[in-house]
Amino acid sequence: MVLAEPGQVLSEPPAGPTTGPTGGRRAGVLGSPVAHSLSPVLHRAAYDALHLTGWTYDAARVEADGLEAHLAGLGPQWVGLSLTMPLKEAALALADETSDLARATGAANTLVRRADGSWSADNTDVHGLVAALGEAGVTRLEELLVLGSGATARAAVAAAAALGARRVRFMVRAEARPETVAQARAAGLEVATTGPGRWPATVEAVVSTVPPAATADWVAGLPAGGTAALDAVYGDGDTPLLAAARARGWAALPGTLMLLHQGARQVELMTGRPAPLEAMRAALAAATGHALAPTAR
Repeated sequence: MVLAEPGQVLSEPPAGPTTGPTGGRRAGVLGSPVAHSLSPVLHRAAYDALHLTGWTYDAARVEADGLEAHLAGLGPQWVGLSLTMPLKEAALALADETSDLARATGAANTLVRRADGSWSADNTDVHGLVAALGEAGVTRLEELLVLGSGATARAAVAAAAALGARRVRFMVRAEARPETVAQARAAGLEVATTGPGRWPATVEAVVSTVPPAATADWVAGLPAGGTAALDAVYGDGDTPLLAAARARGWAALPGTLMLLHQGARQVELMTGRPAPLEAMRAALAAATGHALAPTAR
């Protein structure tokens, strides 16, 4: 499996909208690339568990400049879409209605079709992070340390605010992105930055939003005594951050755990039913060959 962003099929589908069975309901994931998305595994498992016969979930390769035309070509049987890179900002701009979280993060990973045919945008990555950290017992934070400051980091900032944090600290090569800093301050968070591998003496929790290979030299100084480390970018096997965290007694949270919870919230938004979380967890574990739970040394 090649590295993929949260919300990013095991074969590359053709670009452009497709039609569905008469009387059925359709949903899917859009992005470029989408070849490695595990979202179809999650959503199809949910439909099976909920006995939603006639519901399908597929994938299409769509570029940011093609999203508007793609949406216009979708028939009334389409109820929702998951968005991965590079579509999250474009989806927000094209939506007719946006949630507070989508506006705060400047990104939408979910579009839900309303009864009048318009689209409502949301960001379930925030829920995915909060719920994944919750599995490791993190329900309150003083400070969250975030590796990177891009689009996924903005979801981490919103998660920190939801967990009652006072401060967010960005580990970045240069300056943290101004829009991410502005979002953190608008949420009432203090902002600090540090360079790669320059860890504070104590760290409560870490969320990495950068490619794992880029962090190989960053994690050597990770202190002991922290609670949980989550690598939002998922792929094959372990990552340097998770291995270092586990070796120091932290709970190590794979990105697939965040994917599970953000996908569960998407299922609820698109179907109007409670997500069958454990059925989705089992399907994702079977697809990846890895248990979806925090691990420790």
